[in-house]
Amino acid sequence: MLVSGKEILKIAHERNFAIPAFNAGSGQLLEGVMRACENLNSPVIIAIHPDELSFLTDSFVDQVKYYANNTTLPVCIHLDHGATFEQVIHAIQLGFTSVMIDASHMDFEDNIEISKKVVEAAHAVDVSVEAELGTIGDTGDSIEGGVTEIIYTDPEVAKEFVTRTNVDSLAVAVGTAHGLYPENMKPKLKLELIDQIAEKIDVPLVLHGGSSNPDEEIKVAVTKGINKINISSDIKIAFYEQMKVVMENDRKELREPNVIFPSCIEATQKVAEEKINLFNSADKAKYYYK
Repeated sequence: MLVSGKEILKIAHERNFAIPAFNAGSGQLLEGVMRACENLNSPVIIAIHPDELSFLTDSFVDQVKYYANNTTLPVCIHLDHGATFEQVIHAIQLGFTSVMIDASHMDFEDNIEISKKVVEAAHAVDVSVEAELGTIGDTGDSIEGGVTEIIYTDPEVAKEFVTRTNVDSLAVAVGTAHGLYPENMKPKLKLELIDQIAEKIDVPLVLHGGSSNPDEEIKVAVTKGINKINISSDIKIAFYEQMKVVMENDRKELREPNVIFPSCIEATQKVAEEKINLFNSADKAKYYYK
């Protein structure tokens, strides 16, 4: 069933777990993560970045809607890192039920101004809004972008931001980076900062760029108020590593998608299931049924 971001995160916030937000940037990746969610009875957010949407074209959204409308699982379709008001409006017109406006690179007042504008437009049609405060790091290999130096989210500033914008969820900078970390870069979450932010604001907190952080850190972060975690690199790496194995096969006439992709989808499913269990969202779909 298709639900809004506010609806899907409300239960996670109340019951202290995190919804996986998978950047399923192809039909095969989408199939893999949906199989995982069905298998473990997990609610899910399908996140689509503007660059992914540009590649997949608008028709991909109808494919996601088909999955959502043909499952009893709660499914939210989310615009990931919308950069402009126009991108947000386009996503709403396509049927996204949640949008992110990422103006974290702007100064505080400009971030508030555009976030308020998006909230006004989105809430008018029951679409939820995520914003970002602080800056997420960038390892250099991700479409989501980021910055070289992380600017951590200030709890007092976060309180003011949420009060003035009325956003439904907030992506916070607590020590993660988009993409996979190189060997010389060691990720570390500021877990105490999550506590401090959660004490100040009562909206679901979002973690971007957690692919290479230790599982134990992620597990603890979920108990402290992180209710949505974005997963992109991990499922894509699993898919394409398996594709390389398939393509290195000695068969000369290897060309049919139904021969190339099945094991890649299975590899995606396996990683997605690991994330679902890590985020404690397995068997949580039952809480959405009235």
